[in-house]
Amino acid sequence: MKEDEKNRGLAPGTPGTDPGSADAAQSVEEMMKKYDRESNTRIWVGVPAIVIKAILACFSLFMIYMNLFAVWDERVRRPLFLGLVILFVFILYPASKSGGRPQKPNHIPVYDILLALVGAGCFFYFVANNKAIINRAVRISDLEVWLGVIGILVLAECCRRVTGIPILVVAGCFVVYAFVAGKSLRIIIYNLFYTTNGVIGTPIGVCSTYIVLFIIFGAFLEATGIADFFIQCANVLAGWASGGPAKVAVISSALCGMVSGSSVGNTVTTGSVTIPMMKKTGYPGEFAGAVEAAASTGGQIMPPIMGAAAFLMAEMVGVPYSNIVVRAILPAVLYFTGIFLMVHLRAKRLGLEGIPREELPKAKDVLPKLYLLIPLVALVYLIIAGYTMSRAAIIATLLCIVVSMFSKEHRMTPKAFVDALETGARNTLSIAVACGIAGIIAGVVTMTGLGQVFISAIVGISHGHLMIALIFTMICCIILGMGVPTTATYIIMATTCAPILTTGMGLNALCASMFVFYFGIVADITPPVALAAYAGSAIAKADPMRTALNASKLAIAAFLIPYMFCLNPAMLLIDTTPVEFVIIIITSVIGMYAISAGLEGFMFSKLNPVLRLILLAAGLMLIYPGSVTDIVGTVITVCIFILELRHSKALAAA
Repeated sequence: MKEDEKNRGLAPGTPGTDPGSADAAQSVEEMMKKYDRESNTRIWVGVPAIVIKAILACFSLFMIYMNLFAVWDERVRRPLFLGLVILFVFILYPASKSGGRPQKPNHIPVYDILLALVGAGCFFYFVANNKAIINRAVRISDLEVWLGVIGILVLAECCRRVTGIPILVVAGCFVVYAFVAGKSLRIIIYNLFYTTNGVIGTPIGVCSTYIVLFIIFGAFLEATGIADFFIQCANVLAGWASGGPAKVAVISSALCGMVSGSSVGNTVTTGSVTIPMMKKTGYPGEFAGAVEAAASTGGQIMPPIMGAAAFLMAEMVGVPYSNIVVRAILPAVLYFTGIFLMVHLRAKRLGLEGIPREELPKAKDVLPKLYLLIPLVALVYLIIAGYTMSRAAIIATLLCIVVSMFSKEHRMTPKAFVDALETGARNTLSIAVACGIAGIIAGVVTMTGLGQVFISAIVGISHGHLMIALIFTMICCIILGMGVPTTATYIIMATTCAPILTTGMGLNALCASMFVFYFGIVADITPPVALAAYAGSAIAKADPMRTALNASKLAIAAFLIPYMFCLNPAMLLIDTTPVEFVIIIITSVIGMYAISAGLEGFMFSKLNPVLRLILLAAGLMLIYPGSVTDIVGTVITVCIFILELRHSKALAAA
């Protein structure tokens, strides 16, 4: 066995496990370009590539300066940020995919140069004349009206290139509604382009401050080699167990996903290692791809980073980010517990073994690398200690540079430093344009009072029943989240549907925001547009739809947990005592086990259909808050557990 494979904790001969393999790297790159629009970038080589890398690195440094030292008005910071983003999008992203044809290196069409200059110029004009425009309010000139129209259209084109068409369709429908509601072009453009209720609203404000700095932090953290460390840890913890590679995928994807923040990106990168391992162990391809997709998608709900949407949630709900992180721990743990249980029961049902211990990394080799966790631990401490998120992110980023010095392979050289800055800038672009377009939706809702229309409609349909309103909201989240980035989905749903649950149904604001956050995320694995699941199926060479259906089944916890904390806010540490919280943990875990066993049809041996239905019912009773349902659900699950254990022992003795 190759020494490098052994050190990384990978099965020998596994495809794509050689980090130096050109074929593996090319395969990952092609997969990313197919399923992740953010990876469809122009090819720059030679001096132009160096210049662009330097410019992007300078952009990251500029964002650090702007957040730590500059004291500019938000109506200067935000349009300046968006103008720079537009320039970089046209430099990096072509108008369309190459369609398999090789791109011409160092080529950018004249029309892209013009669009970049004109689009960015519209925002820079606002920066240069912001005081005069603010003083004139809705009495903006005809020139400023058309500059706003052009700026929004160019931003929409950037969004089409980077994130796709679905979000543009949604935003377009909202703009049409504004016209139908009787708003003039001048009023619409003023509200959407020149006020902090539209394009440069809260989403862009959060993106240009907290999100960009945490993205830069994530780029530096990945540069320390923490992804390999997570995979090694996962192998030490679970690689030897029954169906070990799938459990490794769950653990490593949860850890890597909270850093990367991209369900598709995490599925492709870690999946290129874990999916072949699962198939080699004996898991069907569609199940292997589904495990990776479900676990990678859940990385966005894993504290402490939780993806970009969590920062927006803190701003919109009006609570500290540290509050969000602490309250999100139990739901995230339950989500991955559900996937882990499903994987375990499937492995037992198929009789799968783990990876031989001699092929796994040793704990004594992994423990000395625990220093790689210092930046993450420091980040959590600084946020809880009351540091601003911007300052905490910068300090944690500096610690990434420090810890990298302890490894020759990942030492932060000047080149690696610039590469990390460039990566941070690149990863910011997609979130920035999505936040800008989502701001249009929020602006229309504010300008037209559409939110009240939604509230009245859903409250009327649900007749005041919270469960019915939750179901309608879930459906909206999944539909609107198809092919839309999680951050944009959250903004849309937090603007339109969350108020329905809070104002119309009296639900706690944090519960409502977490509800739409969860269902915005699971859209990545829910058919028919399940991008993360489709990426996993491509690696596993399995049927995409069957992979997506398996992923949805594995992630059943994500469909249940939001209802749990809406019906019982104590799960989010809202109005609860330590004793109540412990009871919730116990009953929730038992409930997830009952549901997992019912769905898989296996406990210690194959379950008959009647027992499966009983277990599913018991699990749902444990999820629904109430002492009676908890007692009944627990008794049923324990009785079936004991009966099945005795039955399996009797079969073994026979």
